[in-house]
Amino acid sequence: MDPKDKVIIVTGGASGIGRSIARRFAQEGARAVVVADLHLAPAQAVADEIGGLAVRCDVSKEADIQALVATTRERYGRVDAYISNAGILGRPGGIELEDPLWDAMWNIHGMAHVWAARAVVPEMVERGEGFFLVTASAAGLLTIVESAPYAVTKHAAVAFAEWLRIAYGRRGVGVACLCPQSVQTAMVTGDGGSASHDGILPPEQVAGDVLAAMQDGRFLVLPHPEVAQYFRNKGQDYERWLGGMQKMYARHAQAQAQAS
Repeated sequence: MDPKDKVIIVTGGASGIGRSIARRFAQEGARAVVVADLHLAPAQAVADEIGGLAVRCDVSKEADIQALVATTRERYGRVDAYISNAGILGRPGGIELEDPLWDAMWNIHGMAHVWAARAVVPEMVERGEGFFLVTASAAGLLTIVESAPYAVTKHAAVAFAEWLRIAYGRRGVGVACLCPQSVQTAMVTGDGGSASHDGILPPEQVAGDVLAAMQDGRFLVLPHPEVAQYFRNKGQDYERWLGGMQKMYARHAQAQAQAS
């Protein structure tokens, strides 16, 4: 699919990767870009900039996603592409973290994609054309030692994207899964995403990779190409990979202990 003349919803569109994707699709001639975010004011700022529509949406609630899709259809008649991008970082920890945090991660990184697909994929199948992107993470292919709920729920996001591709990839629906490592956003850098950091990609580059995957029909979007090799290493020698990650976890735990 090409974004030109298409109606596209981007969740988490007020900042970071979502904002850059919204801007890029607008530049590529999208008919309309709906900027959906929990925070309406910054979403409105992005929408005003690109001539789109801002909608407040809490993706942890299916009713909000249904309302977002209904609003888009009422205004523009259809949804051609859905960029299911909203996410949260949470905080470091594992099994000791409280259930409400796990629940929030499950809803935002897992069920939000399910609810969105439930709302838009049937119409895409009926038309024989559509595009659905799940923003997961390299943590969904590999893992992240700092946060169990983040790692687990991002794995779920990858698995659901795979299932969508398998179930609907031959029925006209393009499905892609975005799995970056660190990207220069406020969620990652802690400085509002305004400063440069070694090894952290600008979100504009990630948006370009999403566009290319959309146009090429590619499933796995890896802005950090080294992730592909890490993933191969994991598959080729799982035990060795687990041993290496155990060492990484031990170093992380030691650093945390020294910091406290």
